[in-house]
Amino acid sequence: MTMPSSAMKLLLLRPKVPAPLDPNFCPVILGKRNYMEAAKGCSDQLQWALPRSDGCARYSMPVFPDGSEEAEASAYLAGVLIQEMIWQRSASGLILCGPSGICNKLKADFSVGGTYEFEVTSMPNVCGTPDAAFTVTIVSSTADLPPSKDTPQVCGKDASGCRLAFDLGKSDIKTVAVQDNVVLDSKETEWDVTNPDPDYHFYAILAAMKDTAAKLPKIEAIGGSATGTISPDNEATWCDIFPNVPKDVYKAKVVDIFKRLAKEMAGDVPLKVINDGEVTALAAVAKIKAGNVLGISMGSSEGGGYANADGNLLGWINELCYLKLDLNPEAPTDPWTKGAHTGISHMYLGQRGATKLAAKAGVELPQNYIYPHPDMCTIKHEDHAQCLKLIQKAMTHPAKQQTVRKIYETIGVYLGYALAQYCEFYKIDHVMILGRVSKGCGGDIMLDTAKEVLTTEFPEYAGITFHTADDHFKGVGQCIAAAALPYLPPK
Repeated sequence: MTMPSSAMKLLLLRPKVPAPLDPNFCPVILGKRNYMEAAKGCSDQLQWALPRSDGCARYSMPVFPDGSEEAEASAYLAGVLIQEMIWQRSASGLILCGPSGICNKLKADFSVGGTYEFEVTSMPNVCGTPDAAFTVTIVSSTADLPPSKDTPQVCGKDASGCRLAFDLGKSDIKTVAVQDNVVLDSKETEWDVTNPDPDYHFYAILAAMKDTAAKLPKIEAIGGSATGTISPDNEATWCDIFPNVPKDVYKAKVVDIFKRLAKEMAGDVPLKVINDGEVTALAAVAKIKAGNVLGISMGSSEGGGYANADGNLLGWINELCYLKLDLNPEAPTDPWTKGAHTGISHMYLGQRGATKLAAKAGVELPQNYIYPHPDMCTIKHEDHAQCLKLIQKAMTHPAKQQTVRKIYETIGVYLGYALAQYCEFYKIDHVMILGRVSKGCGGDIMLDTAKEVLTTEFPEYAGITFHTADDHFKGVGQCIAAAALPYLPPK
């Protein structure tokens, strides 16, 4: 989607803390705030609702009058914010109320063939209703908009008994045996998420689970986590760790994969599987002993999870990796949305945020690791993982560190402005950062830069406390949190 000139005037702002290797980075949060200030005198309001099976998201924003040049900026920003809320919470449809010109523009944008076709075609799968089309409705009265609603989810926090847990990431399968809150054994098994055969995935996970379960006298419960969307009934409604499984095959052999794995391993024992970012948030709550925690995993991509003041999940999908962070019209595309969008977090707060900058920072790389070489623009992660290792190695050389550190300073700028953007919708007191991008002294530089952004540009958020994942947390805390998910009655 080409950004209208009126949107450029209102939304493209330079940050006070610039990104050293990305000088044209234009944070969404700054554009949004500038727009809201410019539009505060507007009498027209655009309101929308995003219903889902167990809740509904609502939002309202001032808009410029239909027919004015600035109305194009209103429609453009509204599309960005609707897309953001869709990937925070999921949605079965969009209901709009406001000026007819803006509403009709957004209806076209959120239709097949429109700017947000990726969201329109993804959401039915995300919601577990692949045969129900995403609908857009325009209503004449706000009374016709459903009210805001969330359904917090309470998950188990005690890993007593004999439990098996798994974590399915884009690079490996992690399995853990836990007995009475003590990790007996853990294992990481590499796998190829791009394989289109669902049986390959089933038996790869099963073999890893069986190997680790051998350390347990019995299996009384199974907990798990995976990237993507997991239903309350433990169904893999939309998991991007199976990106190449055909749609019809996915429905038949992947949706119920967790249930079949549990049945094969231990019969009808209690099972609970949730998004991997949510496990991070729950583990962080246990470690910090506080709520309002956002967990961010900066690995193959950005994983996110949030626990409220009570330490419970909101029932949101928290797919932060699909949120737009950069309004720069020349920002990079990503292989997940297949070029549909630019400036999406996939390319900023995971390892691709580092690897796309490596050559600019003078890291010595094979030719095919220099972005945007075609090898670096596919959904596969292996080349990016190896490139990140070269970045981390370069950080150990004093002669190279002064230039290579700019990679981490740039990612720190991304992170700081992203956190301010997230604070528009999440009450955040604590942030737990983990993942391979955050390792080593580069990770410290990144966090220091993010704190500088908050202090300089968003003093109201400067009190957010940052936490990092030590080896105990990564090796034990998250494992126990996943294992504790299914509830076992006291003996």
